[in-house]
Amino acid sequence: MKTPSNKIFPFILLIILGFIFNGCTMMAPVVTKSSDSIHNYRYFYITPTGNYTSGSGVYSNQFGTYGGTVKSINPASIISGILLKKGFVQVNEVSPTNADKTMIINFAETGRRQILLGYSIEVTIQFISAETQEPICTCTAEGMGDTEADDVRIAIQRALEPIF
Repeated sequence: MKTPSNKIFPFILLIILGFIFNGCTMMAPVVTKSSDSIHNYRYFYITPTGNYTSGSGVYSNQFGTYGGTVKSINPASIISGILLKKGFVQVNEVSPTNADKTMIINFAETGRRQILLGYSIEVTIQFISAETQEPICTCTAEGMGDTEADDVRIAIQRALEPIF
């Protein structure tokens, strides 16, 4: 004779296996390649980027946009904020007199990966010497949040964390 607890056991086992399977599909580790330290530089110029705009529970028609929240981020602004907080100086153009102390920063979305009920976005941030045009450092990381904007923000923060 089966008791009610015997009927619940397969359900609990399925939930546990789901958590184990989800743990196996965690975000990929951050990859950093360095040929120099960014701490040898004082100034940075960041290549302008477009905005990532995403929403949850949002729909629109010819009369407007309704419901939910809309999040918008600019990757260049997030990267700039992190570097400014660390004491670097942002410049609007590369000056030949300071080129040896200036790095140029490029940002790119480099992939998306399905993870169970959602997906992660991978970004790569490249630091190059303004004087030699040679790479200083390249960081790649994934991010997964509630929206695409959150994914990108998390990926940027994860990518920059190891170099500081």
